[in-house]
Amino acid sequence: MVRIIIVISIYIVGVIASYAQTKSEDIVIKNDSIILPGTLTFTENTKQPLLIFIPGSGNPDRNGNQTGLNVNPDYIKQLSNEITKNEIAFFRYDKRSATKENIKHLLKEFNFKDLAIDVTSIINYFKDDKRFSEIILVGHSQGSLVAMLAINSHVTKYISLSGLGESVDKTIIRQISAQNAVLGDIAKKHIEELKNTGTIKEVNPFLLSLFAKQNHDFLISYMQFNPVEEIKKVTIPTLIINGTKDIQVLVSDAESLHKANPISKLVLIENMNHVLKHINKDDDNLKSYTTPDFPLSEQLVNSIVTFVKQ
Repeated sequence: MVRIIIVISIYIVGVIASYAQTKSEDIVIKNDSIILPGTLTFTENTKQPLLIFIPGSGNPDRNGNQTGLNVNPDYIKQLSNEITKNEIAFFRYDKRSATKENIKHLLKEFNFKDLAIDVTSIINYFKDDKRFSEIILVGHSQGSLVAMLAINSHVTKYISLSGLGESVDKTIIRQISAQNAVLGDIAKKHIEELKNTGTIKEVNPFLLSLFAKQNHDFLISYMQFNPVEEIKKVTIPTLIINGTKDIQVLVSDAESLHKANPISKLVLIENMNHVLKHINKDDDNLKSYTTPDFPLSEQLVNSIVTFVKQ
């Protein structure tokens, strides 16, 4: 069976930051009936910027892991730990689809823009918190587009991390075709049928996990957004990051986003993959999805800290 990967990435720690006490709080934020459990990590007794990390596709929890899929890289938790050392607060949360209590609501209705409304609820929770000097959104993979849609007057900076530079239907076809040309053609026909009729009468069994009936409304709503068009609307300082070892989102995606928003800053990180790990050997790329043992990219941390503090 063909394995399909859908879209789902020299810092200096100051003396004061090294000795400052880091505190962690578990928080549950609500968007109507949807619950968004998360973890806030920050340095006590210091007013600091707050990064809100918006996760990518699938069902990632606040650490960057996905139960049942053997995806356990811990990359979001590791990034939080490194960023907080620099007196920058970090909030990470379980995506709505990662929380069992939300499933009954998602089965009734799930629109792509609901993910942006979740982020808006999180922004509203923190916007008046006096511990933080500003709010910065970091959107990873699918979360890059979600963050664009959620930006409002309370957000001062935006970071796109391994974000798509084209509509998701094009990426789905590209990724599947790269693994199996025949299935790529079938995926293209499924998408055309979905766009034209709102459903797919007979889904190829090898593509069922993606094109199952319960996913149709979400996919239709997702395909309506083109990240290149959305990033043109972003007027706050923007940093676009992509790794050269990313096998899910291409360097050309980051370049397309940067071209559409030329006042943004583009950083391409050698040997960083989609789960933000430094990979020396191509054979280790997929292995790094299954374990937290591979190192987080140091250049990534440095790039984010520099951008936040400039």
